[in-house]
Amino acid sequence: MDPVTVSANAPGANIYRGSYARLTDIIHTKLDLKFDWDSAYVKGKAFIQAKPWFYHTDSVTLNAKGFKIEQVALLLKDESLKPLKYTYDRKKLRISLDKVYTRDEKYTLYIQYVAMPDKLKVGEDINSSGDRGFYFINPRGKEADKPRQFWTQGETESNSAWFPTIDGPQEKMTQEISLTVPDSMVTLSNGILDFSSDNGDGTRTDTWRQEQPHSTYLTMVAAGRFDIVKDSWKGKEVSYYMEPAFAKNARLIFGKTPGMIEFFSNKTGVPYPWEKYSQIVVRDFQGGAMENTTATVLFERMNMTKEQYLDESYEDIISHELFHHWFGDLVTAESWANLPLNESFATYGEYLWNEHKYGRDHADQYGFKDLQTYLTSTQGKDVDVIRFDYADRDQMFDAVSYQKGGRILHMLRKTVGDEAFFKALNIYLTRNAYKTAEIADLRIAFEEVTGQDLNWFFNQWFLASGHPVLKIDTRYDAVAKKVIVSVVQQQDLSKVPLYRLPMAIDIYVSGNTERKEVVADKQSQSFSFDVPAEPELVNVDAEKYLLATKKAAKTLSQNIFQYTHAPLFMDRLEALQALEKMPAEKAARETMIKALDDKNWELRLRAVNFIPKLNDEEKAGLYDKVKSTAVNDGRSYVRAGAVAILKKVFQSRDNRAVLEKVQSDKAPSVQNALAEK
Repeated sequence: MDPVTVSANAPGANIYRGSYARLTDIIHTKLDLKFDWDSAYVKGKAFIQAKPWFYHTDSVTLNAKGFKIEQVALLLKDESLKPLKYTYDRKKLRISLDKVYTRDEKYTLYIQYVAMPDKLKVGEDINSSGDRGFYFINPRGKEADKPRQFWTQGETESNSAWFPTIDGPQEKMTQEISLTVPDSMVTLSNGILDFSSDNGDGTRTDTWRQEQPHSTYLTMVAAGRFDIVKDSWKGKEVSYYMEPAFAKNARLIFGKTPGMIEFFSNKTGVPYPWEKYSQIVVRDFQGGAMENTTATVLFERMNMTKEQYLDESYEDIISHELFHHWFGDLVTAESWANLPLNESFATYGEYLWNEHKYGRDHADQYGFKDLQTYLTSTQGKDVDVIRFDYADRDQMFDAVSYQKGGRILHMLRKTVGDEAFFKALNIYLTRNAYKTAEIADLRIAFEEVTGQDLNWFFNQWFLASGHPVLKIDTRYDAVAKKVIVSVVQQQDLSKVPLYRLPMAIDIYVSGNTERKEVVADKQSQSFSFDVPAEPELVNVDAEKYLLATKKAAKTLSQNIFQYTHAPLFMDRLEALQALEKMPAEKAARETMIKALDDKNWELRLRAVNFIPKLNDEEKAGLYDKVKSTAVNDGRSYVRAGAVAILKKVFQSRDNRAVLEKVQSDKAPSVQNALAEK
């Protein structure tokens, strides 16, 4: 689920938001659903098998928003129905059972109802229009440019707008859902298609069954005119549901999915734990995508042409939602306060896939974007990652839970090492499979593997707010032949922790590099190292993994050396960021020119955009390079940037031949650059 922007805290934000009490355990839900398209109603019959969680009880309360309740009964062993007394206030259905049940006794409720999601009143029945749960798209077929569809969105607590259930991430169940739709439509739900029957009246009933338990908010249904393109992974179906006009590109867009499943299975040591995996692209989806178990729903931007794919593949979304099937679906945060256990991992799944498929340089590029998203976020900087004082649960879907959380996991990996990191994840997933977990469960798994007390890490990063603000200074004492590195933590310690920061310092001297491991855990401290000569560079936070803002003054020569010799994307980016601010320095300009051939496309684009700051002679010497970049660069955004430079900086030149060549470039970004005046 995409981050939700909530502009301000609401009254009551200081209330403790803990895990929901578990009074009733839903074991299995069976739904028989028919649809009134003209009225946008869901006509449902629900069979809910349940039992008391622990304490005996003679009643049960279910969430059900804005229903017309037609019948509530107990299903007896002979399949007959025994009416039950109930009260209903349009939000909660309170049912009196026929006796007192113990935790060892199961019962099955039968509820016949009509759900009317379009009639739910914002501020009365639901908090916002995004809480309707069930969405009919063009239900009466009056919009000529839009197909008839329906789809659902359960997170956070919206599925109770179309079937009676218990809201919250803590409630897990198996399910069976029958959908009666026009026979021109195809359906999708969780699990596998158990059977399909022609009703002889122009409709068909599809029955979907999921045998493994998952949280109620992850239940989904969808239907419409879709083509199904099928792949597989180790005998399990991997399928892509797209409108017929776009399905020809399904393998281009989604074809890496089996490889992602294989990678995540191997990396976690937990094979993909569900019956199948489907991805469906629908109209008017309110976010980017949603990781419903075995059936991810995605927004219509995924209806891409081959040309649009040249600019954006959306592999980040595909990998994010897939990794949720381990972190979020298999093991679910037990409360919304613990949501980062779902979203931080899914965000870090993007990094892991990029690292595996395209290398660390590419992964670090997008990891840096996550860091910047968090640092520049206008909200949430002063909230804990795991937080129990949110005003509204939608506030949990922010850059803190997603991007900051993903960067924290990267720091945890660097702190304990790869082998321990993935071993701990395996224990966490295996121990809590098909159950819920809280942040302490993750910490305990890491402590079990490493043999270390990691409260310090979890307390300062997951259970606190903010981030370090570091002032870093380095100097060389030629008499003592020592490098002195001082690190000052300048964050507001009345609001933000004093951090313990393990980090590496790389010292480059006389053609050699020596790494020093240190721990900065004081407000101000210095580290000294014996070095035989003045270093060309002292690179603090050499692994570039700290989630922090850093002020480290480097000279022109040090920045040039860092760009040329330090190994990481972030090394080169930091250097170029500094050199961009020195356009008067010839050596800085020369290094920016070298960056036109950087292996990373974003750094090449940065160098392209620097060209207007060069002197006339340097610009003239780059004309052929810019023409070549406009035609041949491997990334469309860089080609587009070069086209813009040709039209802006070299407009007096005869660019007709190269621009004619570029006309055949189908990437929208390049075409837009051509069209700009």
